[in-house]
Amino acid sequence: MKPIKIYFQLIFLGIFFLVGCSNDNLIDSTQLEGNIESTNQTSGRAGLKPIGSGVMMQAFYWDVPAGGNWWNIVKGKIPAWSSVGIDAIWLPPASKAQNGAFSMGYDPYDYFDFGQYNQMGSIETRFGSLTELQALINTAHTAQLSVIADIVINHNSGGASEVNPITGTSTWTNFTPLSGKFNRTFTDFHPNTIHTNDSGAFGGFPDLCHNQINVQNWLWKDAGSVAKYYRDIIGFDGWRFDYVKGFEPWVVQNWNAEVGGFSVGEYWDSNVNTLDWWTTQSQASAFDFACYYRMNDAFDGNNLNKLNDDMLWKRNASKAVTFVTNHDTDEIFTGKMLAYAYILTHEGYPTIFYRDYEEWLNKERLNNLIWIHNNLAGGTTNILYTDSDEYIAKRNGYNNAGLVVYINNSNSWLERWIQTNWANTIVKDYTGHSSWQPVTQSDKWVKIQVPPKSYSVWAPK
Repeated sequence: MKPIKIYFQLIFLGIFFLVGCSNDNLIDSTQLEGNIESTNQTSGRAGLKPIGSGVMMQAFYWDVPAGGNWWNIVKGKIPAWSSVGIDAIWLPPASKAQNGAFSMGYDPYDYFDFGQYNQMGSIETRFGSLTELQALINTAHTAQLSVIADIVINHNSGGASEVNPITGTSTWTNFTPLSGKFNRTFTDFHPNTIHTNDSGAFGGFPDLCHNQINVQNWLWKDAGSVAKYYRDIIGFDGWRFDYVKGFEPWVVQNWNAEVGGFSVGEYWDSNVNTLDWWTTQSQASAFDFACYYRMNDAFDGNNLNKLNDDMLWKRNASKAVTFVTNHDTDEIFTGKMLAYAYILTHEGYPTIFYRDYEEWLNKERLNNLIWIHNNLAGGTTNILYTDSDEYIAKRNGYNNAGLVVYINNSNSWLERWIQTNWANTIVKDYTGHSSWQPVTQSDKWVKIQVPPKSYSVWAPK
């Protein structure tokens, strides 16, 4: 969700306004066997890659081109993404929102309109039609990719005005969507006769009350609920819950218990204790904002010692979804490739942002790091050395050899002796940034190197 400080959302009279190296240095996946352990729940749909065995692609950005063609664009990318090691794609909120064909979906109106009803000023959503969405999902499943739905259940938008006896005013809480499903009135929002408020409202939107049985039934309990319709009819395999600070973690836990699938929450907080608490209470993964902000301090703040700080992946890697950029925030700038080298060699489930992959960064370099993640980055992590310019860590291997990653934020080539897990073994840099192929000593020590403002990843040849 876009934070309030980034954009203004106003509701007035029912109108919504949203005032590198050459290819021959890259490594083919046939060169080394081994798979990392799956760190997240797998999809219940047969034939898909286990979620966590590869890398997730955030398949959108804020204000993707309007015009109803986005589902077709993404569909065309899927085979290539799967071939390089992506195991899941995360789509934007897919149902009709108040701003119709111009909405990014975070102002939901009709959870069952995927571009087939003429309401909110359009038939199609910003991204396309129901037929095009299902074609995208079918293509993803054929390519063995899971599809993650962005679920916005904290708030709604676009309801008609009604007299609200609870507030003594008129509120925009009368929802009669053309799908005929999940009609809502003031009793389904805060405040009402059984529940005054939950963890937080957002931007003045009507705040859904998950304590109301009608809301629970329509969102996840009943056979025709949002969750089961998304899973069984549309074909989604998992869930990205928007703005989970706005409601209690039991909501996500109950949703997951009812319909299953991988789930991750957007708990936007740099406090690792809070993130760890939320994952325990919700039994879901969380985006590792603690990692994100420490990387920002490290790479753009020119102090790699910050990578020693606590992060969710260090607390519970199986519940940490790491990222460098998303549709809401893009603060890591000068050190972005170093940040990707970090998350793609460390524990947690890494996410790649569409524009970084398709537009802004070196795709072949990212493909190389995805291969390294999927084939070498297994097991626990030990930090071997840090200072303001250098960071060295090793992965200890899980059904593979593991690796050593060396990150350099300085303007000079660097070298350092480190102790590996391998004795009397030729090692090489699998990024191709260094041509060295040293032999580890009998005590497992070896000298490795790294170019300026770059990274190298070492493992047995």
